[in-house]
Amino acid sequence: MHGDYTNSVWVLKAAIAIADLMGEDFFYFSISREREVEQVKPKILVTNDDGYFSEGIAALANALEEIGEVTVVAPASEQSATAHSITLTRPLRVRQLEERRYSVDGTPTDCVLLAITKILPERPDIVLSGINHGANLGDDVTYSGTVAGALEASIFKLPGIAVSLTAREGDFKPAAGFAAKLAQRVLKEGLPAGTILNVNVPPGEIRGARFTHQGTASSVSNIIEGIDPRGKQYYWIGVQKVSVNEDACNDFAAINDGLVSITPLRTDLTDYRLLEKLKAWENL
Repeated sequence: MHGDYTNSVWVLKAAIAIADLMGEDFFYFSISREREVEQVKPKILVTNDDGYFSEGIAALANALEEIGEVTVVAPASEQSATAHSITLTRPLRVRQLEERRYSVDGTPTDCVLLAITKILPERPDIVLSGINHGANLGDDVTYSGTVAGALEASIFKLPGIAVSLTAREGDFKPAAGFAAKLAQRVLKEGLPAGTILNVNVPPGEIRGARFTHQGTASSVSNIIEGIDPRGKQYYWIGVQKVSVNEDACNDFAAINDGLVSITPLRTDLTDYRLLEKLKAWENL
Protein backbone atom coordinates (compact mmCIF):
# COMPACT_ATOMS: atom_id res chain seq x y z
CA MET A 1 0.00 0.00 0.00
CA HIS A 2 2.79 2.39 0.94
CA GLY A 3 4.59 1.57 -2.29
CA ASP A 4 1.48 2.31 -4.34
CA TYR A 5 1.08 5.66 -2.60
CA THR A 6 4.74 6.59 -3.20
CA ASN A 7 4.49 5.61 -6.86
CA SER A 8 1.31 7.66 -7.29
CA VAL A 9 2.98 10.73 -5.85
CA TRP A 10 6.05 10.21 -8.05
CA VAL A 11 3.89 9.87 -11.17
CA LEU A 12 1.98 13.04 -10.34
CA LYS A 13 5.18 14.99 -9.75
CA ALA A 14 6.47 13.79 -13.10
CA ALA A 15 3.17 14.84 -14.68
CA ILE A 16 3.56 18.32 -13.25
CA ALA A 17 7.02 18.63 -14.77
CA ILE A 18 5.54 17.67 -18.14
CA ALA A 19 2.57 19.96 -17.60
CA ASP A 20 4.87 22.92 -17.09
CA LEU A 21 5.85 22.46 -20.72
CA MET A 22 2.31 21.79 -21.93
CA GLY A 23 0.54 24.84 -20.53
CA GLU A 24 -0.78 26.42 -17.36
CA ASP A 25 -4.35 25.10 -17.58
CA PHE A 26 -3.11 21.55 -17.08
CA PHE A 27 -0.45 22.77 -14.64
CA TYR A 28 -3.04 24.29 -12.27
CA PHE A 29 -5.04 21.06 -12.33
CA SER A 30 -1.95 18.96 -11.65
CA ILE A 31 -1.04 20.98 -8.58
CA SER A 32 -4.42 20.35 -7.00
CA ARG A 33 -4.27 16.63 -7.78
CA GLU A 34 -0.80 16.25 -6.26
CA ARG A 35 -1.85 17.99 -3.05
CA GLU A 36 -4.99 15.85 -2.91
CA VAL A 37 -2.97 12.62 -3.07
CA GLU A 38 -0.36 13.85 -0.57
CA GLN A 39 -3.13 15.19 1.68
CA VAL A 40 -1.22 18.45 2.14
CA LYS A 41 -3.17 21.61 2.85
CA PRO A 42 -2.93 24.13 0.00
CA LYS A 43 -0.78 27.19 0.65
CA ILE A 44 -2.82 30.38 0.40
CA LEU A 45 -1.46 33.92 0.13
CA VAL A 46 -3.77 36.73 1.26
CA THR A 47 -3.35 40.45 0.62
CA ASN A 48 -5.57 43.54 0.31
CA ASP A 49 -5.51 47.28 -0.31
CA ASP A 50 -7.27 48.48 2.87
CA GLY A 51 -4.24 47.66 4.99
CA TYR A 52 -3.04 44.88 7.24
CA PHE A 53 -5.28 45.85 10.17
CA SER A 54 -8.56 46.05 8.22
CA GLU A 55 -11.58 44.01 9.30
CA GLY A 56 -12.08 42.54 5.84
CA ILE A 57 -8.70 40.86 5.54
CA ALA A 58 -8.99 39.39 9.04
CA ALA A 59 -12.34 37.78 8.17
CA LEU A 60 -10.97 36.41 4.89
CA ALA A 61 -7.83 34.95 6.46
CA ASN A 62 -9.86 33.29 9.23
CA ALA A 63 -12.23 31.65 6.75
CA LEU A 64 -9.40 30.42 4.56
CA GLU A 65 -7.61 28.81 7.52
CA GLU A 66 -10.35 26.16 7.34
CA ILE A 67 -9.11 25.01 3.94
CA GLY A 68 -5.38 25.71 3.86
CA GLU A 69 -2.24 27.22 5.34
CA VAL A 70 -2.70 30.97 5.13
CA THR A 71 0.04 33.59 4.93
CA VAL A 72 -0.98 37.24 5.05
CA VAL A 73 1.27 39.80 3.36
CA ALA A 74 -0.60 43.11 3.26
CA PRO A 75 0.10 46.84 3.04
CA ALA A 76 1.07 48.56 6.29
CA SER A 77 -1.40 51.37 5.47
CA GLU A 78 -4.38 51.87 3.17
CA GLN A 79 -3.50 51.61 -0.53
CA SER A 80 -6.91 52.07 -2.15
CA ALA A 81 -6.94 52.99 -5.86
CA THR A 82 -3.24 52.23 -6.30
CA ALA A 83 -4.15 49.94 -9.21
CA HIS A 84 -1.49 47.53 -10.48
CA SER A 85 1.45 49.65 -9.38
CA ILE A 86 4.83 48.72 -7.92
CA THR A 87 7.13 50.93 -5.87
CA LEU A 88 10.36 51.82 -7.71
CA THR A 89 11.46 55.13 -6.16
CA ARG A 90 12.30 53.95 -2.61
CA PRO A 91 13.15 50.76 -0.70
CA LEU A 92 10.38 48.66 0.79
CA ARG A 93 10.25 47.56 4.43
CA VAL A 94 8.80 44.20 5.47
CA ARG A 95 7.74 43.67 9.07
CA GLN A 96 6.79 40.28 10.51
CA LEU A 97 3.98 40.76 13.02
CA GLU A 98 3.09 37.13 13.80
CA GLU A 99 3.74 33.70 12.37
CA ARG A 100 2.88 33.84 8.65
CA ARG A 101 1.72 37.46 9.07
CA TYR A 102 3.64 40.32 7.42
CA SER A 103 3.10 43.97 6.58
CA VAL A 104 4.81 45.84 3.75
CA ASP A 105 5.00 49.62 3.38
CA GLY A 106 3.95 49.39 -0.25
CA THR A 107 1.10 48.55 -2.61
CA PRO A 108 -0.84 45.28 -2.90
CA THR A 109 1.24 44.46 -5.98
CA ASP A 110 4.43 45.01 -3.97
CA CYS A 111 3.07 42.65 -1.30
CA VAL A 112 2.35 39.79 -3.71
CA LEU A 113 5.61 40.31 -5.59
CA LEU A 114 7.71 40.22 -2.40
CA ALA A 115 5.69 37.38 -0.88
CA ILE A 116 6.26 35.08 -3.85
CA THR A 117 9.88 36.00 -4.55
CA LYS A 118 11.31 36.72 -1.08
CA ILE A 119 9.06 36.08 1.92
CA LEU A 120 7.45 32.68 1.38
CA PRO A 121 9.63 29.56 1.49
CA GLU A 122 7.68 28.14 -1.47
CA ARG A 123 5.15 29.40 -3.98
CA PRO A 124 1.53 29.56 -2.86
CA ASP A 125 -1.13 27.56 -4.66
CA ILE A 126 -3.55 30.49 -4.85
CA VAL A 127 -3.71 34.20 -4.01
CA LEU A 128 -6.77 35.96 -2.59
CA SER A 129 -7.04 39.74 -2.28
CA GLY A 130 -9.58 41.41 0.02
CA ILE A 131 -12.08 41.57 1.46
CA ASN A 132 -12.29 45.14 0.20
CA HIS A 133 -14.41 47.69 2.04
CA GLY A 134 -16.56 48.74 -0.91
CA ALA A 135 -17.41 47.49 -4.38
CA ASN A 136 -15.03 47.01 -7.30
CA LEU A 137 -17.46 46.98 -10.22
CA GLY A 138 -17.34 48.07 -13.84
CA ASP A 139 -14.63 50.54 -14.81
CA ASP A 140 -13.43 50.81 -11.21
CA VAL A 141 -11.52 47.53 -11.53
CA THR A 142 -8.75 49.44 -13.33
CA TYR A 143 -8.22 51.63 -10.25
CA SER A 144 -8.54 48.85 -7.70
CA GLY A 145 -5.60 47.78 -5.57
CA THR A 146 -7.69 44.78 -4.49
CA VAL A 147 -8.03 43.56 -8.08
CA ALA A 148 -4.35 44.32 -8.67
CA GLY A 149 -3.32 41.97 -5.88
CA ALA A 150 -5.05 39.12 -7.67
CA LEU A 151 -3.72 40.23 -11.06
CA GLU A 152 -0.17 40.03 -9.77
CA ALA A 153 -0.81 36.37 -8.97
CA SER A 154 -1.60 35.74 -12.62
CA ILE A 155 1.75 37.31 -13.59
CA PHE A 156 3.33 34.45 -11.64
CA LYS A 157 1.02 31.92 -13.33
CA LEU A 158 -1.01 31.42 -10.17
CA PRO A 159 -4.80 31.58 -9.81
CA GLY A 160 -6.05 34.76 -8.16
CA ILE A 161 -9.35 35.89 -6.63
CA ALA A 162 -10.25 39.47 -5.70
CA VAL A 163 -13.08 39.80 -3.16
CA SER A 164 -15.04 42.95 -2.28
CA LEU A 165 -18.00 43.67 -0.02
CA THR A 166 -20.23 46.21 -1.77
CA ALA A 167 -20.80 48.07 1.52
CA ARG A 168 -18.12 50.08 3.32
CA GLU A 169 -19.00 48.50 6.65
CA GLY A 170 -20.91 45.39 7.73
CA ASP A 171 -20.50 41.73 8.55
CA PHE A 172 -17.66 40.31 6.45
CA LYS A 173 -18.21 36.69 7.52
CA PRO A 174 -20.73 35.70 4.80
CA ALA A 175 -18.45 37.11 2.08
CA ALA A 176 -15.44 35.39 3.65
CA GLY A 177 -17.22 32.05 3.78
CA PHE A 178 -18.25 32.38 0.13
CA ALA A 179 -14.67 33.28 -0.85
CA ALA A 180 -13.36 30.18 0.91
CA LYS A 181 -15.81 27.92 -0.97
CA LEU A 182 -14.89 29.56 -4.26
CA ALA A 183 -11.18 29.18 -3.50
CA GLN A 184 -11.69 25.45 -2.91
CA ARG A 185 -13.38 25.15 -6.31
CA VAL A 186 -10.61 27.08 -8.05
CA LEU A 187 -7.94 24.95 -6.38
CA LYS A 188 -9.74 21.86 -7.68
CA GLU A 189 -10.67 23.06 -11.18
CA GLY A 190 -7.96 25.64 -11.89
CA LEU A 191 -8.18 28.85 -13.93
CA PRO A 192 -6.85 29.62 -17.40
CA ALA A 193 -3.44 31.28 -17.40
CA GLY A 194 -3.70 35.05 -17.11
CA THR A 195 -7.26 34.99 -15.75
CA ILE A 196 -8.49 35.97 -12.28
CA LEU A 197 -11.93 36.14 -10.70
CA ASN A 198 -13.28 39.49 -9.48
CA VAL A 199 -15.91 38.78 -6.83
CA ASN A 200 -18.32 41.37 -5.43
CA VAL A 201 -20.57 40.37 -2.55
CA PRO A 202 -23.66 42.31 -1.40
CA PRO A 203 -24.03 42.68 2.38
CA GLY A 204 -26.04 40.13 4.35
CA GLU A 205 -26.64 36.45 3.78
CA ILE A 206 -25.58 34.96 0.45
CA ARG A 207 -28.65 34.54 -1.75
CA GLY A 208 -26.86 33.15 -4.78
CA ALA A 209 -24.22 34.02 -7.33
CA ARG A 210 -24.10 34.96 -11.00
CA PHE A 211 -21.23 34.84 -13.47
CA THR A 212 -21.08 38.25 -15.10
CA HIS A 213 -19.13 40.46 -17.45
CA GLN A 214 -17.59 43.77 -16.47
CA GLY A 215 -20.11 46.59 -16.62
CA THR A 216 -19.68 50.20 -17.67
CA ALA A 217 -20.83 53.40 -16.08
CA SER A 218 -20.80 57.12 -16.72
CA SER A 219 -19.17 58.96 -13.84
CA VAL A 220 -18.47 62.52 -12.78
CA SER A 221 -15.68 63.08 -10.26
CA ASN A 222 -16.39 65.22 -7.24
CA ILE A 223 -13.23 67.35 -7.04
CA ILE A 224 -12.85 69.61 -4.04
CA GLU A 225 -10.70 72.68 -4.55
CA GLY A 226 -9.13 74.68 -1.73
CA ILE A 227 -6.16 76.61 -0.34
CA ASP A 228 -3.81 74.98 2.14
CA PRO A 229 -2.43 76.77 5.27
CA ARG A 230 0.60 77.92 3.24
CA GLY A 231 -1.60 79.61 0.68
CA LYS A 232 -1.09 77.05 -2.06
CA GLN A 233 -3.95 75.70 -4.15
CA TYR A 234 -4.89 72.01 -3.93
CA TYR A 235 -7.38 69.60 -5.52
CA TRP A 236 -8.86 66.64 -3.64
CA ILE A 237 -10.58 63.96 -5.71
CA GLY A 238 -13.72 62.87 -3.88
CA VAL A 239 -16.36 60.19 -4.38
CA GLN A 240 -17.50 59.79 -7.97
CA LYS A 241 -21.12 60.17 -8.98
CA VAL A 242 -21.96 57.15 -11.09
CA SER A 243 -24.73 56.48 -13.60
CA VAL A 244 -24.75 52.77 -14.46
CA ASN A 245 -25.34 51.62 -18.02
CA GLU A 246 -28.13 49.03 -17.81
CA ASP A 247 -27.22 45.47 -18.80
CA ALA A 248 -28.87 42.43 -17.24
CA CYS A 249 -25.70 40.34 -17.52
CA ASN A 250 -23.13 42.72 -16.03
CA ASP A 251 -21.70 42.94 -12.53
CA PHE A 252 -23.83 45.94 -11.53
CA ALA A 253 -27.04 44.05 -12.36
CA ALA A 254 -26.07 41.03 -10.25
CA ILE A 255 -25.47 43.25 -7.20
CA ASN A 256 -28.74 45.11 -7.80
CA ASP A 257 -30.48 41.71 -7.79
CA GLY A 258 -28.87 40.86 -4.45
CA LEU A 259 -26.52 38.24 -5.94
CA VAL A 260 -22.78 37.75 -5.73
CA SER A 261 -21.09 38.85 -8.96
CA ILE A 262 -18.20 36.73 -10.25
CA THR A 263 -16.39 38.25 -13.23
CA PRO A 264 -13.42 36.60 -14.94
CA LEU A 265 -10.80 39.22 -15.83
CA ARG A 266 -7.64 38.91 -17.90
CA THR A 267 -4.30 40.68 -17.79
CA ASP A 268 -4.31 40.78 -21.60
CA LEU A 269 -6.10 44.03 -22.47
CA THR A 270 -5.85 43.57 -26.24
CA ASP A 271 -9.01 44.27 -28.25
CA TYR A 272 -8.68 41.31 -30.62
CA ARG A 273 -11.73 42.20 -32.73
CA LEU A 274 -10.31 45.63 -33.50
CA LEU A 275 -6.85 44.14 -34.00
CA GLU A 276 -8.09 42.13 -36.96
CA LYS A 277 -9.59 45.25 -38.53
CA LEU A 278 -6.44 47.25 -37.94
CA LYS A 279 -4.42 44.68 -39.88
CA ALA A 280 -6.25 45.94 -42.96
CA TRP A 281 -4.84 49.42 -42.49
CA GLU A 282 -1.90 50.02 -44.78
CA ASN A 283 0.75 52.63 -45.47
CA LEU A 284 0.87 54.16 -42.00
